[in-house]
Order: sequence, then C-alpha cells, then structure tokens
Amino acid sequence: MTDNPSSEKEHPIDVVIAWVDGSDPGLTEKRNRYLGLTDANTHPGAHPTRFASINEVRYCVLSVFRFAPFVRNIFIVTDGQDPDLYDDIKTWFPEREGSLRIVDHSEIFEGFEGCLPTFNSISIGNMIWRIKGLSDNFVYFNDDTFLIRSVKPEDFFIDNMPVLRGRWVHAPLYRIWWNSLRIAFNKYFKNNPGFQPKASFHLGQWNSASLLGLKWRYFTNSHTPHTVGRKTIEDFVTRNKALIEKNISHRFRHYSQFTFISLSNHLQLLQGNRLIASPDLVYMQPFGRPKDYIDKKIILCEKDDRIKFMCVQSLEMCGAEEQEKLLGWMRKRLKIESE
Repeated sequence: MTDNPSSEKEHPIDVVIAWVDGSDPGLTEKRNRYLGLTDANTHPGAHPTRFASINEVRYCVLSVFRFAPFVRNIFIVTDGQDPDLYDDIKTWFPEREGSLRIVDHSEIFEGFEGCLPTFNSISIGNMIWRIKGLSDNFVYFNDDTFLIRSVKPEDFFIDNMPVLRGRWVHAPLYRIWWNSLRIAFNKYFKNNPGFQPKASFHLGQWNSASLLGLKWRYFTNSHTPHTVGRKTIEDFVTRNKALIEKNISHRFRHYSQFTFISLSNHLQLLQGNRLIASPDLVYMQPFGRPKDYIDKKIILCEKDDRIKFMCVQSLEMCGAEEQEKLLGWMRKRLKIESE
C-alpha cells in the first residue's frame, strides 16, 4: 500500500468495499454445495441477485479516487476473486496504483475459519475491521454505492468521530410480531420447523440496537457509505467474542443477525456521538420502473449539489440500454472516456 497526502494527517481515512462476482462458476458451485437441496431462489438469504455483478465495483473504486482524493487506501474484501481494476487505475489515476489491495475472507476470518466459506454479507461486514493495516477511521462501501461529487474528510469524520447518516425511528414491533407468528405457524401447522423469515434491512439494525439495550427506538442508516471508528468495534468484540462468533456462524443471511454498521452507529451514539447528518443520497432500484426513471434520477443528481452519494441496487436485472444509460453517465461524471 502507498501513502498519499492524507497519511500526513494525524488520522488517515481508508475505504473498505465488500464485493463478489456471482457469475464466477467456481463460486456458484461452492455456494450451491452449501445450499444442498435448497432452491437459491427461495432461500431467504441466497437469491442470485445478492451475488450478481456487472462490474459496479469499478465505478465505486474510481469514484473514490476521483471525488475523495484524501482517502489513503482502498481495500476490496472478497472470496478468492479479483475485479482486476489495475489498468483502469493506471490509466486514470496512475498516482494511486499502489493504493488498492484485495483482501481475502481468510484474512478477516483468521481464528474463525470454521465460519468459512461464507456467502453472507452481514457476516462479512462483522469482520472487516480486522483487515491488516486498516486505519482507525474507515468508510465502508457496498460495491453498488458511489460518490458522484467531491467530498471532504469532514463529510465522514469530524474531530476524529464518525459522521452518522440516518435518523431515529420507532422499533419495528409489527415486523417482530409478524415474524414470530409466521415461525410458529410453520412449526406447528405446516411441520416446517426450519422456516425462517427473510433477513430485513431494518430488522438487522433493530437487532443491533436491541442487543445494546434500546427498547423503543433505533437509529436507521441509509444506503450511503458508512463511517466506522475501528477501535470502538474492536473493544466491543474483545468483550463479546462468543456473541460475534454466533452472529457470523450463518453462511447465508439470517433474520436473527445484527448488522455491523448499525452496531457501530449505536455504539457511537451511546458513547455520546451526536454528529448526525442527512443522507445526501440518491437511491435507485431501476428494475421494473417506468422508462424515464433513470433519467429523472440523473437529473436530480445533476441539479442538487447537496447529493454526494448514489446507491443503485439490482442494476444487473435491467436491460442493456438501461444499464448503459446509467453507467455511461457515471463514466462522464468520473471523466473516464472509455471502457
């Protein structure tokens, strides 16, 4: 890894990106082997779209180099794969050639090898703070999240504390009650004791809040890049190793799991962090939308200079024309002229 101007500061910032190429036949075979006879389309944590990729990670990485030049290093966490972005970096950001490192699951699960292989983004997220050489302040991206305009270190950390993007909401009591009812019905009336509800974005966050003693509300984060103070997480895990080991034991997403980012956010809030900011985000799910859906989202991004982040989910399910409309705009935004 290399130094850049941010390494001269007291508190450098790194970026971590979780990535998988679900089209890899070897990975698909391994995943199916652990699914056994279960249909990946019906298993609540194994639907193929969870692992699909159309090289969004390329735009994620290049957006960081373009719009957050203060970032010291980028770590891509994956399972024996490599998105092969070296030519892109050499072409467009040659000064950052040494700023990218591929991190295998075996590194972050060292000492917990019994949980591998894992196909569970929640479990993987729980362990990313263990990357060797990772800065104390880091930002966690999903590979479908991008920067779309310049940001400053203060958009992520102020006075060495994470800026938390989200808001307080009521506990999801109805969802908890409904899940309990479905589990009981399947167990006692359908002879299906192994039934599990789908892992929920909000329920995973509530599980984190509840774990830390909150009763009636939780802080819900958006689909933005997520700021993390590594030492806070390390201290918690050191004191709760068995709890973490249980949480990462699920090879596929499970409704009972708590999410890493929500855990980090609530630990920060309970320690007195009050740096709460708006999402500054455009969120997109373009599949099955009206023809002008992407156009309207792009216009919004261009007109509102408060928007710093974009998340695009399930783009691989769209047609080639829709994909190119968005990715072509991204290339123009990032000032990269060719594939």
